[in-house]
Amino acid sequence: MNRVLVIGAARSGLAIARLLHKEGYQVILNDVKPLDSELKQSLIAMGIEVVDGSHPQGLIEQEYHWVIKNPGISHRLPFIEALSQKNFIYNEIEIALRFAKKYQVGAITGTNGKTTVTTLLGEILKQGQKPAFTGGNIGLPISEIVEKNGDIEALVACEIAAFQLIGTQTFAPKCSVITNLSPDHLDVFADLEEYYQAKTRIFKNMGSDDVFLLNLDDEEIVRRCRNLSCKVLTFSFDKACDCTVRDQVVYLYDEPLFELSDLQILGRHNVINAMVAGAMAFVMGIDRATIQTVIRGFKGVEHRIEFVRELHGVKYYNDSKGTNTDATIIALKSFDQPVILLAGGYDKHTGFEDLRPYGSQIKQMIVYGATKHQLRAIFDEAIVVENLSEAVTLAAQLSSFGDVVLFSPACASYDQFDNYEQRGKIFKNLVNNLR
Repeated sequence: MNRVLVIGAARSGLAIARLLHKEGYQVILNDVKPLDSELKQSLIAMGIEVVDGSHPQGLIEQEYHWVIKNPGISHRLPFIEALSQKNFIYNEIEIALRFAKKYQVGAITGTNGKTTVTTLLGEILKQGQKPAFTGGNIGLPISEIVEKNGDIEALVACEIAAFQLIGTQTFAPKCSVITNLSPDHLDVFADLEEYYQAKTRIFKNMGSDDVFLLNLDDEEIVRRCRNLSCKVLTFSFDKACDCTVRDQVVYLYDEPLFELSDLQILGRHNVINAMVAGAMAFVMGIDRATIQTVIRGFKGVEHRIEFVRELHGVKYYNDSKGTNTDATIIALKSFDQPVILLAGGYDKHTGFEDLRPYGSQIKQMIVYGATKHQLRAIFDEAIVVENLSEAVTLAAQLSSFGDVVLFSPACASYDQFDNYEQRGKIFKNLVNNLR
């Protein structure tokens, strides 16, 4: 029996462990933290070996058919680096899809926009004739989808992050896109080159019948995506190409796809997100009328420039998913009104200089968290507070009728929160409790 080591007992780790056990593999599940006792006992009862509470040296010395790592665990962890000396470290998406050859996958990566594109693509695919799922870096782990549904004719909208792409060898989606590229995650990747190279793995195994969507508006992507072995579908907001905007209409191959007035979500960036999702859905067999209908009803994703409420003429927006400067700039560009910006959090070592040119769009900046003094160095008039609660309270006091209070941290959440979802929910609760 082939032995596999799964590192990390988060949802995707548990899902791939269960799938591989079901497929007849001997599974060892390891997590540095102690597992919940009830969960641990249920796994052991299934026949999965659980090694929790540490990363023992003994695991490094054993032989495995596969080693699979949760993307939340750094590939630079000494334990992982030691394992990688004689094992390729796989991602669960890669392994799960080896048991689902009939799945047609639309894969989305990029620094920003990937969750919106994936969510919208998934909503469109669900209106088609085949079973459709949304998963990967958002929604369900791909291995959970495969375990529950088996190898069926299905369409999958799959968000895949750079941390996941470095664990792929044979991953070959039906269509894929890199939405955009800008500096991010330099707390984990050695440098920008390593991060960008990870992103470009998305199309490495695609063949002549597959389609890569090429963003002509991103010079970095254009430079890196040359001489591909698959078909290429070009898109741009204003350049003549396969998918573009003319006279307030998005055209795909010179036929209307949807009108800009169909969109309920703010900003030029969301026009591009909808273009990409619509074009990918078309490639995956969905008709234009269905695409237009779904786009008309799409209200965006939680935590991405999400309207929370209006109080005393002030509108509050939750952009907790804005975890880098590029995302925060996009959010700022979405408003014509004076903006009170709330920012700060965990330091990903990407710096904040990119925000400096947008100071004129910020009426007042309130900064908190681990990066508050770095942000204060960029904006001299920024007000420093300790936490998000203080920031929301102060923003409410300083705001005037017609202002926008925008929570777009430009940072990850890990200094004071478990993840951006928890951070966004807490922000919304704080705002909804204002009187």
